[in-house]
Amino acid sequence: MSYLLGIDLGSSSVKASLLDAETGRVAGSDFYPKQEMAIEAAEPGWAEQAPTAWWDAAQAAIAGAMKQAVVNAGEVKAIGIAYQMHGLVCLDKHGEPLRPSIIWCDSRAVPIGEAAMETLGRELCLGRLFNSPGNFTASKLKWVRDNEPDVFAKIDKVCLPGDYLAARMTGEVATTVSGLSEGMLWDFEQAKPAYFLLDHYGVGHDLLAEIVPTFGDQGELTAEAAKQLGLAAGTPVTYRAGDQPNNALSLNALNPGEIAATAGTSGVVYGVSDVLRYDPQSRINTFAHVNHSGQQTSLGLLLCVNGTGCAYAWLKRTLGNTMSYGQMNDAAAEAPVGCDGLTFLPFGNGAERMLGNADPGAVMQGLSFNRHNTSHLCRAVQEGIVFAFMYGIEVMRETGMDPTVIRAGNTNLFQSVLFRQLLADVTGARIELYDTDGSVGAARGAGIGAGIYASPVDAFSTLSRINCTEPDPGHAVPTQDAYARWCSRLEANLIP
Repeated sequence: MSYLLGIDLGSSSVKASLLDAETGRVAGSDFYPKQEMAIEAAEPGWAEQAPTAWWDAAQAAIAGAMKQAVVNAGEVKAIGIAYQMHGLVCLDKHGEPLRPSIIWCDSRAVPIGEAAMETLGRELCLGRLFNSPGNFTASKLKWVRDNEPDVFAKIDKVCLPGDYLAARMTGEVATTVSGLSEGMLWDFEQAKPAYFLLDHYGVGHDLLAEIVPTFGDQGELTAEAAKQLGLAAGTPVTYRAGDQPNNALSLNALNPGEIAATAGTSGVVYGVSDVLRYDPQSRINTFAHVNHSGQQTSLGLLLCVNGTGCAYAWLKRTLGNTMSYGQMNDAAAEAPVGCDGLTFLPFGNGAERMLGNADPGAVMQGLSFNRHNTSHLCRAVQEGIVFAFMYGIEVMRETGMDPTVIRAGNTNLFQSVLFRQLLADVTGARIELYDTDGSVGAARGAGIGAGIYASPVDAFSTLSRINCTEPDPGHAVPTQDAYARWCSRLEANLIP
């Protein structure tokens, strides 16, 4: 038997899945920790995690998946890695982290990116990076240089969270073009690392890791790593990608016009394009997709809504953890469209770039003690998240992406029937749900990279669509009225 191991390194947990390469059946899957991983915030707007905690979680998740699948170590033929994007990991010459990782939702480098955009010029940055330097990996590295010079002086290599996990496995620090692009470290015009931005930030070119292909040989498990992971030494790592490009891959979204979405800790709409385009206001971001190469232009247009799953988790905790998510979904369905005037803005974890780095915070507005109950609260949070998606999709439409079909995996908020119907009703798009997730997508990617699958068509021949949600014409008017009220309240909260 041949199995493919997919690992999805998130900010909440690490998930591992073993895929039967022939049948496409998930033989075993597990995640760790069972409670969400801690995100440390020593200052407002900061968010850090220890890379070693990711490694510990990966060991536990893989062990659980292997036990569940009853798979021998030698039957695992390739490994794929998906990971939380935009994080900064600083390694010394021994490959050890010098400080906690500054992860994706940390906003401390926003002023650094904005200053670089102003100094270098919008035309230069957008024309070569396809984005503002913003709050991405390169700007976070500049923050370390300016504020932690002792740490900066010891850096041998910088990398992304998935690169760190791969380095622990193979002993080799490497990255990909797709990975560099997500950190504002890839120059699309010159088709090489963005040395001009590193020079501007006073960062040496030698701190960047070696580039390896997204699909293909990325190194083999060392004897030490194999022992820790319960796998066979020499097992190849053959795929890695950021979580959102990987989610698109997991849904077989590889061609122009195809759209993938997630609603985990953060929510993302990700569209594939073969046109070199960017948003002049940098409200959405453009990265190299997993199948981008010198021979093929394939870009991912990414819209991020920070407050999705974390907003729903907040509500669950606020309700005293007395209801399961399924019970919350059932309760939400009891409230009417528009929640009798209750509106929720889900930006309690920041708004990322969709609102131009404005921070309206999380707001529950229109609350009436005499009219609203738990059902209204549950529905208001779901509606607020869906309306934030719609607000961003309207931005995407300005760049030429107009989704009529949105694909999603059967995970997180997309498991809610109400959530899918709300999204279909407000966008007018069909919502297709597939039996997959990021770890399974990473496993399929590993199979492509190892040559076990002849092509992506071969890899996704067993991908199963399990649900299709069409817009309900009867919901159109009240949903659009509720969305218009939500937009009005958002705009009011954006005014200083």
